[in-house]
Amino acid sequence: MSQSSSSAPAAGASLATRLGLTAPIIQAPMAGTSTPALAAAVSNAGGLGSLGLGAMNATAAQAAIAQTRALTTRPFGVNVFCHTPAQADADAEAAWLRYLAPEFERFGAKPPVALKEIYTSYVVDTDMQALLLREKPAVVSFHFGLPAQEHIDALRAAGILLMATATNLDEARQIEAAGIDAIVAQGIEAGGHRGFFDPRAHDDKLGTLALVRLLVTQTRLPVVAAGGIMDGAGVAAVLALGAQLAQLGTAFVTCPESAADAAYRQNLLGHEQVSTAHTLAISGRQARGVRNRLMALGVAEGAPPAPDYPIAYDAGKALHAAAKAQGDNTYGAHWAGQAAPLARALPAAELVARLQAERKAAIEALFDEQN
Repeated sequence: MSQSSSSAPAAGASLATRLGLTAPIIQAPMAGTSTPALAAAVSNAGGLGSLGLGAMNATAAQAAIAQTRALTTRPFGVNVFCHTPAQADADAEAAWLRYLAPEFERFGAKPPVALKEIYTSYVVDTDMQALLLREKPAVVSFHFGLPAQEHIDALRAAGILLMATATNLDEARQIEAAGIDAIVAQGIEAGGHRGFFDPRAHDDKLGTLALVRLLVTQTRLPVVAAGGIMDGAGVAAVLALGAQLAQLGTAFVTCPESAADAAYRQNLLGHEQVSTAHTLAISGRQARGVRNRLMALGVAEGAPPAPDYPIAYDAGKALHAAAKAQGDNTYGAHWAGQAAPLARALPAAELVARLQAERKAAIEALFDEQN
């Protein structure tokens, strides 16, 4: 069953109107953490639920889409990773494994003999490309760049609304030129992987508020704000700056419908302060998460460069598994944004309702103050 329809609102309508949303909220498509249950719950509550397909092959993605459709008849989105395929470097990978070997030994384990590219980039994954053209989800969003123009054109011709992440104005203009429907403005506050197109390029590290305002005024596309938004007041703030929707990720990690394990949830909910940082050590690409031992190892004196993304992830996941088997959770990829201390353990539908109530209260408070 396709979610797209020839009777959909015109392209000039707002994103909320085009998608039939009653809440201006997108649940971020967190690969490995979002689930069909989470996406469906958010969509049923009036927001846009999302599936992160970046860590899946086409078979797993098809199953996840089918499971979500069994739980909701409302639109939801899927997200894919468009990074440049990894460049293997046997010497660099061997050096990284030697460096991590003492950590494996702490848990009576040995590092992998070799590392592999554990995720296939969407730009070369023809099976995933064909799947999305067949399944026609309401929304397809791109992270780390864009696929080939002919594929973008094919997705749009299929009636799919397209979004792509930008961390700066140059990326936003590339997104606009490609005919994408909306820009996801990812501020430096955001948890998870930075969506920049070229990880070797200079990163201006723009905050969400500055980036949203920049893209609203300097591009013609609708903007979705992402990064550091955890409550309704944050949603109200980015909408006031011109964003049409707010995308929240960390806020939904602690919902019971997510795939986060107990240690991940405890890291977000069990402390008065949650310290986050960007790291290359876990996956080989800059990503923000709760500070842990693997992050510290990545910046320790004498640390070799981490292998290319996602090859480094193969080592990080193996080390986390070895440690977790011994009850140690200090190596996990517990991705989280800078406002993580505001996390709440609420069912997804209740969280969407709470965000809506808080947003309205924030607007009313501002109106009362002005009058």
